[in-house]
Amino acid sequence: MTPSNPAEAPYCLIAELTYRCPLQCPYCSNPVELGALKNELDTQTWERLIEQAAALGIVQVHFTGGEPLVRKDVIQLIATARSVGIYSHLITAGVNADAARLSELRSAGLDAIQISLQDTQAESNDWLAGSPSFEKKRATFLAAKRTGFPVTLNVVVHRHNIERIAEMIALAHDWEADRLEIAHVQYLGWAFLNRRALLPSEEQVRLAESVVAEARAASSCKTQIIHVLPDYFQQLPKACMGGWGRVYMTVNPDGTILPCQAARCIPNIEFPNAREDSLHEAWNSPAFGRFRGTDWMPEPCRSCDRREVDFGGCRCQAFLVTGDDSATDPVCHLSSQRVLLDRAIEDAQGNNAELQFRRYGF
Repeated sequence: MTPSNPAEAPYCLIAELTYRCPLQCPYCSNPVELGALKNELDTQTWERLIEQAAALGIVQVHFTGGEPLVRKDVIQLIATARSVGIYSHLITAGVNADAARLSELRSAGLDAIQISLQDTQAESNDWLAGSPSFEKKRATFLAAKRTGFPVTLNVVVHRHNIERIAEMIALAHDWEADRLEIAHVQYLGWAFLNRRALLPSEEQVRLAESVVAEARAASSCKTQIIHVLPDYFQQLPKACMGGWGRVYMTVNPDGTILPCQAARCIPNIEFPNAREDSLHEAWNSPAFGRFRGTDWMPEPCRSCDRREVDFGGCRCQAFLVTGDDSATDPVCHLSSQRVLLDRAIEDAQGNNAELQFRRYGF
């Protein structure tokens, strides 16, 4: 079987170097069954993948995890990306990168860095991270700025911190962040497990929208603000990851090659693996072609004038909510199963469900 709609070259490689992490965030997008993914690719395999990425036409690599800085070879992999002309971006929790390490990353050729923050209040940040980390993150962020990196501050937003978005914007301004990414939880991985404890109210989401809009309009705002809204409170789905198998390739720590970071949650798809398959083979595999384009779509997607705008929305979300990976994304107001999201939102309101913090498991 070959893809029904072959795509042009991918734009970006998401290199999940490891699922090891010093933090235990309950909204982590990593798989819940982390214990099954302990057989990490070695340095030579990752170098080969980066070289394949350049040959395939990929122009960006995002080194992420888990926490990519727990890998001793991350400097070497960044240097490899630089040697083949790929822009490199490091996504880190910022708790194990001192000024000397940041200088090494810069010298190796790292182009930009993103540092996560769980909350603007140290106590809440440390609770959500499962570890004392706020001061370490602040120090790393400021050191990264001094080193000369463009730095993005990323804050994942949910019920427990959504009312502090104005503080997030003020803190990003004080720290002179080049970009602030306010990313509402997408309910996959650990976040789906904790959905009842994380979902905010619609009133909170709409207030957040207005706070961000006001900040963007202010002439004093020097930081670019990216606001990634939560799907559950929208009426139209996003083109998740730019559409299945159209823009991104993700490689898991054990070598599984995916069209998006969460695709492994969908059963009965045989995904390629970097130990046996090249990125070129993966890009043209049945797994990458399964939901690529529009031929696979059911109604009402098939006849919708947005079918090449959102490409059916998120396949992982469709599966997790409806049990059917080919269903219309239930976010869509035309979906017969939209009611499932509405019920989930209603069920979460006033619910004091206890958060289940991420555990590595081995």
